[in-house]
Amino acid sequence: MIPRYARPQMVDIWTPESRFRIWFEIEAHALDAMAELGVVPKEAAAAVWAKGGFDVARIDEIEAEVKHDVIAFLTSVAEHVGPEARFLHQGMTSSDVLDTCLAVQLKRAADLLIADLDALLAVLRRRAEEHRYTPTIGRSHGIHAEPVTFGLKLAQAYAEFDRCRARLVAAREEIATCAISGAVGTFANIDPRVEAHVAEKMGLTVEPVSTQVIPRDRHAMFFAVLGVVASCIERLAIEVRHLQRTEVLEAEEYFSPGQKGSSAMPHKRNPVLTENLTGLARLVRAAVTPAMENVALWHERDISHSSVERGIGPDATVTLDFALARLTGVMDKLVIYPERMRKNLDKMGGLVHSQRVLLALTQAGASREDAYRLVQRNAMKVWDSDGELSLMELLKADPDVTASLSAEDIEEKFDLGYHYKHVDTIFHRVFGA
Repeated sequence: MIPRYARPQMVDIWTPESRFRIWFEIEAHALDAMAELGVVPKEAAAAVWAKGGFDVARIDEIEAEVKHDVIAFLTSVAEHVGPEARFLHQGMTSSDVLDTCLAVQLKRAADLLIADLDALLAVLRRRAEEHRYTPTIGRSHGIHAEPVTFGLKLAQAYAEFDRCRARLVAAREEIATCAISGAVGTFANIDPRVEAHVAEKMGLTVEPVSTQVIPRDRHAMFFAVLGVVASCIERLAIEVRHLQRTEVLEAEEYFSPGQKGSSAMPHKRNPVLTENLTGLARLVRAAVTPAMENVALWHERDISHSSVERGIGPDATVTLDFALARLTGVMDKLVIYPERMRKNLDKMGGLVHSQRVLLALTQAGASREDAYRLVQRNAMKVWDSDGELSLMELLKADPDVTASLSAEDIEEKFDLGYHYKHVDTIFHRVFGA
């Protein structure tokens, strides 16, 4: 993770101190369950909670010698607890601790990401309502198509991130499983009731069959969802970047007092935040393929996934957390120019109304082919004039068109409000009543 693109609450989930604290809780809760089952003395379980502790620097020192992180951790705990520590980790494997801990970390990370999405959704809804009827041009292939409203653009983004939220909730549920099943997952040396107890205490569900590790299809799905969220962030960021281009300038990132846009050109106001978001989205998506490749482990256990997850776990979640917060800020302060939107909408001499004229001609009896030809030959004149000519006036002067449509009929087809008659219906679908 890069401190520049990290927020403290998410970073804290992945610190060594937090990780070892979770390890300790897993081991201590497991010992409680064993004590209740009569496998270990209850005094030992009580002693671990009372005297248990660890020292991160000491764990690192021990690991440098033994080359095993869980053994180093258990040794450090034993130095605090004393003789009763010999009952820790009975019948368990390292994966029981590591995989259950990772599940807790990813679940906590998902909680923060869901909260991030809630904040973004609230901003998008507010801005969508603010511009529900603000006219702007819809573009296909980057070219003027037909009128929309800026509120509809934001409603679409809201719906997209609402789907992301639902996916993340499902991914959170899928990743939050606990495995305390021992070597190769058979429970030969540990009672399944220990796993159930630890799962309950750590806010997880039991993994139905874990071999010696939790199956990595769960993790693959989790990181795939993070990748989808990142792609949705990039889609909205690119929309803002396009709208901020000088020749468009329908919206732009807030430019604060004293902010500088270029080291060389004092006039510049660049979309640096949304460009940054595009880059951050690439970093999050970079975790998806390694997570997919982690699914194919050897037999009941290998550690080819371990180094990957030590990297992508913190990197993807920390980066996505930062990106969602940044996008929320961008959309909250996005500067919107309705007058420029209307100017751009009217730029091409009414070409955006061509489909209505086409349909009117077919309704009046012309074949679709003839109607298309009549409208297009006039539209191309407007196009070639860079909007200096008026499509409406050219159509009214074309006898082949006026043979089917009166001047009043043609003029009616250029009513901008016609395109917005179902805006409320769409908003109701997205936001409810």
